[in-house]
This record gives sequence, C-alpha cells and structure tokens, in this order.
Amino acid sequence: MNTFARWVLAAALLGSGAPVGSAGWLVDPTSGVALDRPTKTPSADLAEVRRAVKARTPAEAERARWWNVGGPAYRWNEIAVDTLLEEFVTLPLAARHLALVHAAVDDAVAAAAANARRRPAPRTLDASLVTAYATPKAGGYPSMHAAAASSAAEVLGYLFPQRRGEFAAKADEAMLSRVLAGVEFPSDVQAGREIGRQVAARAIAWGRADGSDVKWTGKVPEEPGKWRGTNPIAPAAANWKPWVLTRGDEFRPPAPPSYESSQGQADLAEIRTYARTPRSNHRATYWEVFGGARAYALWNEIARAKLLEYGEVFDATRSARVFALLNIAFDDAAIACWDAKYAYWQMRPSHFDAELKALFPPPNHPSYPAAHGCLSTAAATVLAAVFPRDREALLAKAKEAAEARVWAGIHTRFDIVDGQELGRKVAEKVLARGWTAP
Repeated sequence: MNTFARWVLAAALLGSGAPVGSAGWLVDPTSGVALDRPTKTPSADLAEVRRAVKARTPAEAERARWWNVGGPAYRWNEIAVDTLLEEFVTLPLAARHLALVHAAVDDAVAAAAANARRRPAPRTLDASLVTAYATPKAGGYPSMHAAAASSAAEVLGYLFPQRRGEFAAKADEAMLSRVLAGVEFPSDVQAGREIGRQVAARAIAWGRADGSDVKWTGKVPEEPGKWRGTNPIAPAAANWKPWVLTRGDEFRPPAPPSYESSQGQADLAEIRTYARTPRSNHRATYWEVFGGARAYALWNEIARAKLLEYGEVFDATRSARVFALLNIAFDDAAIACWDAKYAYWQMRPSHFDAELKALFPPPNHPSYPAAHGCLSTAAATVLAAVFPRDREALLAKAKEAAEARVWAGIHTRFDIVDGQELGRKVAEKVLARGWTAP
C-alpha cells in the first residue's frame, strides 16, 4: 500500500469512528487481507443493479430491510446466539464459539473499512433507482455487510459442519440483499465476500489451535475439603487459549478461605440465615437460567437492544466492535474463572453443610469463584463502558446475577465477590485492548 493510499485509509477510519489505534484480533485490518482493485467500474455494474431492483419483489425488499438492521454484525450475532441455543451448547464452549465468530466479523468489517475505495452509490449514478431503504451517497466498496456475512457463515460452518449449507445460504441471501436493495454493486459485494473468507480462514486456524478440543485427563481430588463428584463441567477450559489475557491464570484470585475459618463460618451463616421470599426465589431462579447456561444469550440480547437505542452513535465498525468486545471478554472471563475453579476445587456450601438446603441443585463444578459473578460482571463492565448512559442499570443487573447465588444458597459471599473482581479485571483489559470512546 503506497503512502497516498495509507493516508486515504487513515482519513476513512477517522471519519468512520472506527476504534482508531486498535489492531485486529486475528488480522491487521490495514494490511492483513489481500484485495485487488475493482475490475469493474460502477457504471459497468449499474446494469446488474437495475435488473435486480426492477425484478425485486416486496418480500425481497422486506428481507433486505431485515438484513440491514443494526449494521453488518447485528443479524449475525442473532443467528449465532440462536444457533447455540438450538444446539444446546453450554458454557464455556458457547462463550468460545461467540468470541470466535465475532472476532472474525469485527476484523472483516474493519478490513473492509480499511480497504475502502471512493465510489458513488448506485442511486448517485441513476436517480430513478428505488432503493429498499435510505442509503448514503458514498458507495460500499468493499461491502462491509458482505465481509461480515462471509466471515460469520464460514466460521459458523466450521463450528457446526452439519449446518454449513444453511449458513452459506444465509450469507448468500444477506449479500444479494445489498444489490436487490439498490445500495451496493455486485463488485462491492464480491470484494467484501473475499475479505470475509480471508479473515474466516484465520479464525478457523485460531479455533483449531485454541485447545478447546483437548480432553481433560486429570482426576477429581480425593483429599478432604475439596469438591467431590463425577464428570465435572469443562475442566479443560482452564487451559484454553485466551484472546487478551496472557494466560488463563493471569488474574487468578488467592485461595478461598476454608469453611472452618472465621470468614468461612460468617459466610455460611449468611446463607443459613437468609430469609427467602417469593421475590428472592423468583429472581434466583431467573438468574439460574439467564446468569448460567443462557448468560451469553442474555448479554448479547442486551447489546443488540442498546445498539438500536443508541442509533447513529454506532456506525458499522463500532457496532461490530461492541459484539467482539462483549464476547471476547465473556470468553476470557470464562477461561479465567474455570482456571481458578479447577485450581482450588472448592466444595459447594451444601456439600460442607448437609443441613443447608439450596433452592435448587448447584451446577456440577467447583464453587469458587462464582461463574455468575465472573461472567455477568465481565459482560456488564464492557457494556457499561460502551453504553455509558445505561452504566448504572447494567452494573446493577450484573450485581443481582451474582447476589442471586447467595439467595439460592449456591455460593458464599467470598465466591461471588472474588468472581466479580475477576470479571472486572478481565473486562477492563479487553476494553483497554480494543475500545476508544466516541
């Protein structure tokens, strides 16, 4: 890339509100993809756009509007989360999958922005074109929507090979919708598709080397005072490769106090004497689901809603970055949390005191630190930084997720406090790595 091209790139990034100064997760957006200059001029492409728009049905126009909502990453976040729920992928593997998808989508969108060429939009060349929705005068080469669609579909196809054809068809529909809408040229879309493929190849290589396929060969400890049980949930996740942390144990908290200690006895007393109410039972039950197995779905749904509420504050590159930050923080927090769980093998309160009746059975992994505290705090810390006018409400939601484990008798106070601190530290490092406020 020559000096003039780099100057144009820098100006484009500054004008777009992209996270200036932050490198990609998998590739350098400015130099990590190879893209030829367009072989077709806009005028040569225009005939294809005219034909597509003329033949467009009302249903196709509505579908094009559906794909356009929220920017290039929005629908792919929705599709990825829905797929994880349908396939019943549980934590922490779901966190790993979403981080991989959104690292790829974020890099693909950023690379499309970094390789942007000044081109007129189709309607600039033909004012008679009836677009499916409002579009800026500037063209879309390479298409950021196509880059997102291509990268997401390729990575999802790697994660769920039995559904590869389904994701490829969705990507084709998403990309074609840009031409049918009359907002991008076929060559814009093809260039975006190529960027997405290149970034996805890096993401898939990362996924194959991140250790998530390594089987755990350890043993549940037999010494007194340690967690006892069979088939603990995902102990090998402690050794997965994190995105921003140097290692899974980078922020490992100190060993928890024993239940026989004065602190342990005080925390057990809090659980024993907690007066449950219908409201506390309801909230504890809610967070058992939405702070646990479905936590990734809840926090991504919140992110999508806030992106729509904040509207134009978030352009295509920033909205893609939000999903990457959220899910990378969630994944690294899961790795860090699981590292500590299986470093200390802390038993559950109800295992120490058989008279202590939890509201429902605890999950099948060690107690310390509390995953609800780790994960919801990490997610809320990221979103509170990104959506500052909702900061207090978001942090309060994460606090309730953690507190609800005490209400249910699943965790002691030291479990949730240290879990919250771990989640905050992870999120803050992720934000420092990848976010610049507008």
